[in-house]
Amino acid sequence: MGRSDRNNCVAKDGSRTSHYDYDLPADRIAQQPTERRGDSRLMVVNRSSGEISHKRFSDLEQMIPSGDTIVLNTTRVFHARLLGLRDNGTPAEILLLRSLGDPLWEAMVHPGGKLKPGRVVRFAEDLEAEIVSTTERRTRVVRLKSSLPLDQAIEKYGHVPLPPYITRADQASDEERYQTVYAQESGSVAAPTAGLHFTPELLDRLAAKGVRRADVVLHVGAGTFKPVDTEHPADHVMHEESYTLPARTADILNDTRASGGNIWAVGTTSVRTLESAIGDDGIFRQKSADTRIFIRPPYEFRAVDRLITNFHLPRSTLIMLVAAFAGYDLAMRAYHEAIREKYRLYSYGDAMVIVED
Repeated sequence: MGRSDRNNCVAKDGSRTSHYDYDLPADRIAQQPTERRGDSRLMVVNRSSGEISHKRFSDLEQMIPSGDTIVLNTTRVFHARLLGLRDNGTPAEILLLRSLGDPLWEAMVHPGGKLKPGRVVRFAEDLEAEIVSTTERRTRVVRLKSSLPLDQAIEKYGHVPLPPYITRADQASDEERYQTVYAQESGSVAAPTAGLHFTPELLDRLAAKGVRRADVVLHVGAGTFKPVDTEHPADHVMHEESYTLPARTADILNDTRASGGNIWAVGTTSVRTLESAIGDDGIFRQKSADTRIFIRPPYEFRAVDRLITNFHLPRSTLIMLVAAFAGYDLAMRAYHEAIREKYRLYSYGDAMVIVED
């Protein structure tokens, strides 16, 4: 038996990055949101029984009982994508990641080989960026210049930072649809996409039946799209993301647990916030910090009982998080069924909820 034959005989258990590969037809990647917010499909994955069923996202109203709590990430996406020209007239792009204190920002740039320290990119008559330095992780420090306050200039001249697998240019409709209806604090370069399905009406109906809401903030960075490029996931370096768990949220979560209710995390960003913030004693407390938490099998969840999420890229840290919560075999079976059942995948795609009897 040759080496490749022996490798094919090794059972996949989620311990290697290649275990998270799957074939996805290009037409399954949603390029547009549904016509109406909330009209997406919902795959229901039961991690106790292994059963997979199919519903609509609005059916969550019947699935979440009174006394349980949903946790929402209220971060707001800002116009982080800046499109401009170099001095020689060739196009260039800068994706702002985080402020280092105005006027300095950390950013990803394209073309990376051309944008060296000292180069300038102009986006408008009133906004330009100078490349200051290259960081150890190959991002850039840029200095923005405008006569406007920089936050106003970025919102005026920047674009909605749609993820790279959405191959069209951003449109006026993305201003609304690539933003949750409960977004508040600006700071993300990508939407917490599981939350895109919620409408004000669904949130009101859940509240009316006694489902509590707890808000957190985690500002999503571009590292969310970065594939794991090491065969052993433990060798992957996570980018840090800043989060806040307010005192009121801690009180709601502790009350929910004390009364026997379940905590439903809306999106992987809420999961990462909750699992980063919970104390060693299992108590939630007010906390603001940066996190590099990398949740992958095997992982013992302490803060989250149910998970509402979208479908994620192969080899991504996000699909590994889902596999840790659902179990590797069940998670990958769910993905293969989603493709077979013609679900729409990724940011503007359909949703999955992982529950337990």
